[in-house]
Amino acid sequence: DLDGDPREARIRQAALITDAELRATFADQIHWQDVCLWSRREGRVLTRRQEVFGALVLEDRTWPDAPADAVAVAMLDGVRQLGLKPGKAATLFLARARLMPAPFPDFSEAHLMETLDDWLLPHLTDVRSTGDWKGFDITPALKARLTWEQQQELDRNAPAHFETPLGRRVAIDYSGEQPGISLRLQEMFGVTRHPTVGGQPLQVTLLSPAQRPVQVTMDIPGFWASSYADVRKDMRGRYPRHPWPEDPTVADPTLRAKPRGT
Repeated sequence: DLDGDPREARIRQAALITDAELRATFADQIHWQDVCLWSRREGRVLTRRQEVFGALVLEDRTWPDAPADAVAVAMLDGVRQLGLKPGKAATLFLARARLMPAPFPDFSEAHLMETLDDWLLPHLTDVRSTGDWKGFDITPALKARLTWEQQQELDRNAPAHFETPLGRRVAIDYSGEQPGISLRLQEMFGVTRHPTVGGQPLQVTLLSPAQRPVQVTMDIPGFWASSYADVRKDMRGRYPRHPWPEDPTVADPTLRAKPRGT
């Protein structure tokens, strides 16, 4: 016996009914359902098989063999709550991709979150919890959004690495306002044209033999012709075993030091 507004109904009278009576009386309204959903409280995907009568759960069991696609869809709800949280590799890739002008694919966070079903869902088959998500590298899923031609375009205009005159690959840092690299000053000997990315000059941080910055420049030829002389004067006394030629434009790049005692 109920009274009041249905949203705030109050039970005045009730009668006890056993489980057997409930099942016999409402057999046609009792059924099993599979539940696969993201639990914010537990931080994981829950997979359950439940026997229900309306909103009442009569029996609740684990569902160990839930289909991978159903788990992935539930995990996608978790990603929407947790956010993308890209790791180091994905952060570098996103920084590069976001430098590319239209009509290159949109890699803004807003667009990526809006299109999770399209690019991320197929990659979530082994991800079921907050811990799994924290350790998951989204880089392959991000790269899969690009055609082969677009990947080549990205590598040309926003490469991940700069190859030094010695053939060493140095990671380009895209986290600042200007893409940049850091490397030993001696490794740039002989360079007479400033390195560029996408037609724009790289910010080059030149390091001492102790890996400390001695110059930040967007103009290597200008540095050789001007303040290099002062840097050379200071560094020769501190690091006498390392080469400090008067004319660095004709010197060979090197990472070697003179043997001790020479």
